[in-house]
Amino acid sequence: MFTGIVEELGTVAAVEDQGDAIRLTIRAEAVLADAGLGDSIAVNGCCLTVAERDQDTWTADVMQETLDKTSLRGVRPGDRVNLERAVTAATRLGGHIVQGHVDGVGEVLRREPSEHWELVEVSLPPELARYLVDKGSITVDGVSLTVVEAGERSFTVSLIPETLARTTLGVRQAGDRVNLEADVIAKHVEKLLAGHLPARPAAEED
Repeated sequence: MFTGIVEELGTVAAVEDQGDAIRLTIRAEAVLADAGLGDSIAVNGCCLTVAERDQDTWTADVMQETLDKTSLRGVRPGDRVNLERAVTAATRLGGHIVQGHVDGVGEVLRREPSEHWELVEVSLPPELARYLVDKGSITVDGVSLTVVEAGERSFTVSLIPETLARTTLGVRQAGDRVNLEADVIAKHVEKLLAGHLPARPAAEED
């Protein structure tokens, strides 16, 4: 489990194509302080397992399912990525509960800079719209954010200078793909209430 508070920007050092998977090597500092084999580290919001590590890099195996469902497909050496270690019992929950299980991929639609913050609109897969509410939580590329306005096809978030400086969201441009994870609490509530709610139209079914 994660909190969506990015610890550092890592750099993709190598990508080894294995046909139906890749081995992804990332250069980092903070997340390697206590990382061991088998530990979980979120990369742009995707929970990956440390398979190898040395002094300044770590390697994870990324399976086809992850490549098909996330923006890690097409990642290249030199790309910057958001990194966060899994939480511990003593960790502050600074963001919200994040599983590192990407629900879908959105696209940055527009950016509106202001003097002290920036408004960003991101497209939203229609099946995720029901989980977003104004002032609710959404994870974008592993960053815990508050929804400003939730629509059926897109949503907006406001990015403070800290987020712009310390995460990949500071450089994402219109057309860039980003990983999205909806609030897991909303998904559990829907599951528990499923028997008491009217059936969704077939076009909305997952």
